[in-house]
Amino acid sequence: MRTDWVAKRRGQGNVSQMHYARQGVITEEMDYVAKRENLPQELIRDEVARGRMIIPANINHTNLEPMAIGIASKCKVNANIGASPNSSNIDEEVAKLHLAVKYGADTVMDLSTGGGDLDVIRTAIIKASPVPIGTVPIYQALESVHGSVENLTADDFLHIIEKHAQQGVDYMTIHAGILIEHLPLVRDRITGIVSRGGGILARWMLHHHKQNPLYTHFDDIIEIFKKYDVSFSLGDSLRPGCTHDASDEAQLAELKTLGQLTRRAWEHDVQVMVEGPGHVPMDQIEFNVKKQMEECSEAPFYVLGPLVTDIAPGYDHITSAIGAAMAGWYGTAMLCYVTPKEHLGLPDAEDVRNGLIAYKIAAHAADIARRRPGARDRDDELSAARYNFDWNKQFELSLDPERAREYHDETLPA
Repeated sequence: MRTDWVAKRRGQGNVSQMHYARQGVITEEMDYVAKRENLPQELIRDEVARGRMIIPANINHTNLEPMAIGIASKCKVNANIGASPNSSNIDEEVAKLHLAVKYGADTVMDLSTGGGDLDVIRTAIIKASPVPIGTVPIYQALESVHGSVENLTADDFLHIIEKHAQQGVDYMTIHAGILIEHLPLVRDRITGIVSRGGGILARWMLHHHKQNPLYTHFDDIIEIFKKYDVSFSLGDSLRPGCTHDASDEAQLAELKTLGQLTRRAWEHDVQVMVEGPGHVPMDQIEFNVKKQMEECSEAPFYVLGPLVTDIAPGYDHITSAIGAAMAGWYGTAMLCYVTPKEHLGLPDAEDVRNGLIAYKIAAHAADIARRRPGARDRDDELSAARYNFDWNKQFELSLDPERAREYHDETLPA
């Protein structure tokens, strides 16, 4: 529990981890992260101060076990959950959270889009979660105006963002990088704008002939984030929705804007990570990671996949885990999992399990390739157990002990 440290910070204006790091202070969260990552405290403090690492830790998320997202720490994995208009049971959402944490999710995003009291659902998730919780506030903002994009106002966005911050959300996807001048750049795409948040804002801008309100009110959002230590997850509204559209003019134009917004948030000591694609052929993954580092001054990169081919519906946890492992190797800090149901439907418990294990494999493989301290220790220990036919030790060290034991036992004689 972080209650004592959090209590000291309340009412101090800017309470962000970056603010304290730049003051030379090693916070309770930095100390906790240093022990989890087996890294020096000063390295953690220095990376947070530089913006190359974030510790998403809203002061109102008091049962949080702090973690770090950055190139110096282990590659992390996010899982998505959330209520839809067809499913809004609080117990179900909390059960999804526990399932995600069980199978190794380092953070969880609540992508609820309606069907119930989203504030109550979110509060229950945060209260039950030991890992950072992320949200996409534009979804609830749209619900607040009954789905009428044209009726959204800047105040609607800011109201929902502040509500999420007050509840204890640790990071939020803010689609502030898509500008009205970017919209013509998608004309040659096969899949246009696939980001739901990006699509909402594109429609709003075209209707009102005005600039993106999240961009024009970015400083107002910064002020909210400073009060609660919420981290930005700058959304890639123009991410490619297929390999054909990868690395195109629209994606790279938005990325440049995201870099500018990153540095603006840093001026106020607010933590930032930057979201990325999507669907990217294998030969373009290294370019995408390095381009993000260049444009966004090495802020942590957080990617969905990327999927390296588009022809495997039902197996996109595999097509994307290939890209995820490569992205992690090149320096991506966090991977957003993809389940077998991607593009097809809402995942069930088994889909969540398969998606998370695929991504834990990808992240761990990236840690080994980047030669992070101690990354291969577990592999070596399991290999020794395998050589010695120590089955129980192998199960204990595996990413999914239940599945490993199940497969082993079903081959035994009756």
